[in-house]
Amino acid sequence: MEIKSLQNGLSLKRTVDGGTDAQREAVRQILRDVAAEGDRALYRYTEKFDQAALSSLMVTKEEIEEALENLPDGMLQIMEEAASNIRSYHEKQKQNSWVDLAVSGTMLGQKRTPLDSVGIYVPGGTAAYPSSVLMNAIPAHVAGVERIVMVSPPGSDGRLPASVLAAASIAGVTDIYKVGGAQAIAALAYGTETIAKVDKITGPGNIYVALAKREVYGDVDIDMIAGPSEIAVLADGTADARYVAADLLSQAEHDERACSVLVTTSRALAEQVKAEVEWQLKTLPRKKIASAAWEEFGGIYVAETMEEAIAAINELSPEHLEIQTEDAMNVTGAIKHAGAIFIGSYSSEPVGDYFAGPNHVLPTNGTARFSSPLNVDDFQKKTSLIMYSKADMERNAAKIAAFARLEGLEAHARAVEARLEEETK
Repeated sequence: MEIKSLQNGLSLKRTVDGGTDAQREAVRQILRDVAAEGDRALYRYTEKFDQAALSSLMVTKEEIEEALENLPDGMLQIMEEAASNIRSYHEKQKQNSWVDLAVSGTMLGQKRTPLDSVGIYVPGGTAAYPSSVLMNAIPAHVAGVERIVMVSPPGSDGRLPASVLAAASIAGVTDIYKVGGAQAIAALAYGTETIAKVDKITGPGNIYVALAKREVYGDVDIDMIAGPSEIAVLADGTADARYVAADLLSQAEHDERACSVLVTTSRALAEQVKAEVEWQLKTLPRKKIASAAWEEFGGIYVAETMEEAIAAINELSPEHLEIQTEDAMNVTGAIKHAGAIFIGSYSSEPVGDYFAGPNHVLPTNGTARFSSPLNVDDFQKKTSLIMYSKADMERNAAKIAAFARLEGLEAHARAVEARLEEETK
């Protein structure tokens, strides 16, 4: 890993995977099949891709109870405490409907309504992600969504991981189905005999899931098309190289395309972190993945000034940003673009992934320039309220009609003027 001067600019690689032609066509075929055949296609694709011959798609109450009993000692309490933190944080995001009544009698306002139903995709395969369940389901529950559906690919034994089922129970998920991949997204978007369609789909997945979400957008809403995980650490000479290296690797172990970057004003820290990463990699269970990500998508940059370093971070707009500097709060104030900011040496990124409370579903690939973390607003819609008074209609009708005619819409103008004609009769 070469340490680079920031004066030469950031030269990081980022991956925006739009899939191959073959992958896109495969996804479209799956979507067509599920739309046409319903459950039959779900069973067929589950057996083909997950090697699971199911007798039922739905997870039973007994399976959930068994999962709760089979969690490792203490994990149920830990998950419940994490859920409580997440719920408390998202409760503070809730906003109420409002109205503004003018002296003239006109009432304007906004009505906030939760979505009727939401589908949550939870990845399967070699790993289980109960934290993903909590982060997607709890904001929906707080928002007031009545039907929260979870889909996840089963193992070859036809079961879902106990930790995932336990998290679903804790988070208020109402329906759970054993189906994954593009076929699960199709079921949520179009509905089948067993799975009723939803209004919005959230949650991460592999390239086939991402492509399917892109295809069904418009039939349903989606949260985002997430890219590989990212972390940037902004540090000065006061930072602990061990902490910085460990945090960089915490994201590198996610995916061979994950991006881990250090921007620092200290050449000495840069050298220490480089050596520390190499040392810590030696004993990391996911060494192969983390090493590949670090070499291909990692970076260490030395800035001349903190102002230069901050400008580089704002240009990068990372998913996760850690600030490990002497005046971390002041530096935070200068950051414009980041999905989540972790302030101080004890705010390690995994604290946010699992336990603190803020959502870990964050914008990637620089989209933090214009996007926000998953939140309660994502599960509610806003409806404008307009109750115009007679006095305001009489006062403003001519202006409204003139505006309509400026746009060549005569019927619009006449619709307003009809109210005035009634008064002159």
